[in-house]
Amino acid sequence: MPSLAWLGIFFFIPLLLVLVISFAARGTYGGVEWTFSLANYTTLLDPLYLTIFVRSLALALVTTAVCLLLGFPLAYYIARAPLRWQGIWLLLVMIPFWTNFLVRTYAWMFILRTEGLMNTVLMNLGLIASPVEILYTDAAILIGLVYGYLPFMVLPLYAALARMDYSLVEAAWDLYASAWNVLWRVILPLTKPGVIAGCILVFIPSLGAFITPDLLGGARSMMLGNLIQHEYLVVRDWPFGSAISFVLMTLVLLGLWGYYRVEGVGRMT
Repeated sequence: MPSLAWLGIFFFIPLLLVLVISFAARGTYGGVEWTFSLANYTTLLDPLYLTIFVRSLALALVTTAVCLLLGFPLAYYIARAPLRWQGIWLLLVMIPFWTNFLVRTYAWMFILRTEGLMNTVLMNLGLIASPVEILYTDAAILIGLVYGYLPFMVLPLYAALARMDYSLVEAAWDLYASAWNVLWRVILPLTKPGVIAGCILVFIPSLGAFITPDLLGGARSMMLGNLIQHEYLVVRDWPFGSAISFVLMTLVLLGLWGYYRVEGVGRMT
């Protein structure tokens, strides 16, 4: 009962409030007028907002894929390292969390700007003739998201790989399986829960990211988190911001429901 009361007060009631406000209308001076309609949801079909939805979804998917490609080899290396080194490697993975995320994002601004560290080093090495424009682009957002959420991919992958029975991998090598078959037919199926958990932990916060797109993307690369903030605090259109928030939440929950449904059917069969 205490848990249900906590969820009801701090989750279900606010969620219900957001849902109700999403059907209201914006007042003349920014308040909420209780004239219920579907206008806020139909406005989301405007090409401008659909573009932001597509950009956010694409960046979240690419971030998840890049984190998986970078995190899986790293997690495998840590899991296969001697026990005395595994703790050190995991500590190095966790060190970025010791610093505020906002501070780390500002650090990337100094690295990626035209007169920043990256361009200075590349120009001094003679690899480029003029600074590369990366800051305030989707590429900068992708770099920031991958940097920020890579540990969320590595940790569940490491947990799955550390529990894996490596005698099955040795058996596959003894049966003359290629490296690709060992990875695809032995390692990945055994670590599937860790892969899925890591992808969920990266995809969901990437889809609703706010700080990284705001600082590294600027006004030219708005994502859903920035759009919601803009509607609430700048335009003061709470009903439309609530509609965006509820659609975003619904998409995430539908994705999780689809995963658990497929996973449950797979286990039953």
